[in-house]
Amino acid sequence: MIMNDFHYEETRQKRTSTSKNNLLVSFFSAVLGAAFVLALLPTLISVGFISFEDTIESMTSETTQTTIPELVPVSNTPSDLNSIFIEAIENVSPAIVGVVNIQQGRNMFSRDLQNQELGTGSGVVFEKKDGKAYIVTNSHVIEGATQVEVVLKDGNRMTAEVIGDDPHTDLAVIRIDDSYVTHVAEFGDSSELRVGEAVIAIGNPLGLQFSHSVTQGIISATERTIPLNNLWELTVLQTDAAINPGNSGGALINANGEVIGINSLKISYSGVEGLGFAIPSDDVLPIITQLKEKGKVARPFIGIETMDVSDVPEFYRQDWLGEAKGINEGVIINGIVPDSAAQAAGLKEGDIIAEINGNN
Repeated sequence: MIMNDFHYEETRQKRTSTSKNNLLVSFFSAVLGAAFVLALLPTLISVGFISFEDTIESMTSETTQTTIPELVPVSNTPSDLNSIFIEAIENVSPAIVGVVNIQQGRNMFSRDLQNQELGTGSGVVFEKKDGKAYIVTNSHVIEGATQVEVVLKDGNRMTAEVIGDDPHTDLAVIRIDDSYVTHVAEFGDSSELRVGEAVIAIGNPLGLQFSHSVTQGIISATERTIPLNNLWELTVLQTDAAINPGNSGGALINANGEVIGINSLKISYSGVEGLGFAIPSDDVLPIITQLKEKGKVARPFIGIETMDVSDVPEFYRQDWLGEAKGINEGVIINGIVPDSAAQAAGLKEGDIIAEINGNN
């Protein structure tokens, strides 16, 4: 029994001694290994074996919290604007028509008179009433026509009646049967336009083969004044949307699909691009209303031709001015238009207008 105890105790002491030795060996091995790695770490980093950034990131990833930025809704992205304009174009395009100017000319072989297409333009359906559709176009589009025809978007072609024409504003109203007219354009407020606002021009550039062409641009200026002829000027919108021959009478629309101008003019000098003009809708509406209802535009008209008194040469002052030769301000009447208000009022050549209603 004693021998067994001694053997057990000896065996236990040997195992304890062995375990302590193993623990010491493991400890010193770990220390030596760590020291070895630390000694080689700069070399390993310098040769690229270990990435310094990855090392730092791995050391800090557990303690750094990632902040997720709050998502902010974005409105009017390019794709949204495209969708808006596509819808606007689809809504107004069926109300845009082709306008054909037909005049009589002689056949070059038979010398017989026959109808010939001398030009095409565009127009906008602005009203349907009592079985008729009313279309606004430019005066110069139908100038000199013996017959006017309208071509709808679906290809239907019909003869139009000219209701009213006003060359002073370059606007005209024509009328067709509304059997095939499906859309009427809505007009917007051109006074609210801002420079830089996106717009679309719709029309028939270079003829009906390019009917309902769409070009995009911006409002370049809102109140340009350009000469229409020697006597009249037009206040127009300026745009860089492409406006070519045949676009005249077509629509300039905003993102809501509202007509805010009737395309009218383009400067086409060599090397000049992006300079188109449209008559503002606020000017168009009262004119086409008068043309539709009365066939003409009523304007104040005196019916006199005048000359500034100060421009009368001294040599002629006695003959022209007589007792009024001492007057240096005012105008002298040197012509009366027949059947005018001036003739009805008894004005005559040689009369001097020095003041009106007490105002010089």
